[in-house]
Amino acid sequence: MADTYTQVNIHFVFAVRNRQCIIAREWKEDLHRYIIGIVHQNKHKLLAINSMPDHVHMLVGLRGHQSYSSLMQDVKGWSSRWINSKKFFESGFSWQAGFGAFACSGLSVPSVVKYILNQEKHHLRKGMAEEYMMFLKQFESEIDSRKLFTED
Repeated sequence: MADTYTQVNIHFVFAVRNRQCIIAREWKEDLHRYIIGIVHQNKHKLLAINSMPDHVHMLVGLRGHQSYSSLMQDVKGWSSRWINSKKFFESGFSWQAGFGAFACSGLSVPSVVKYILNQEKHHLRKGMAEEYMMFLKQFESEIDSRKLFTED
C-alpha cells in the first residue's frame, strides 16, 4: 500500500485528582474548547466531549501518528496548566493519574456520542465510580482493585 489509513475511535474517561467535584459550570465549556484545541493540534478528530464536576468523557478519532497515552499526556498536562493559569483554585489543580481508553467501532459512534453528551442525565442514576466499573467490565479489562479509585 502506498499510504497508511486508520480509523480508530477511542472513548476516553479521566478524573479530577481524588475525584473532587470541582469542574464548575461557569468554565467547563472553556475547558472543553481548550481540550478540543489540544486534540486538533495533535491532528486528531474530537467527536464529542462533556464533563461532570469530577471527570471528563471524550470520543476521539485517533490518527496513527501518536499513541493514545501520549495524547492523554498532552490533554491532561496542558489542560491542567490552563486551569491553573486561570487561578480557579488557590491550591492548584491536577488530574488523577491514569485514565480509561475504550475502543469504539464506527457503528457505535452515534450512540457513544449521545452517551457522552447526555452525561448529566446518566449521572442522575450512577456515580462516576459505578459508571467506570461498568466500562471496565463491559470491555473485559483487567482490574487492579489496589489502584482503582485510590487517593493520589
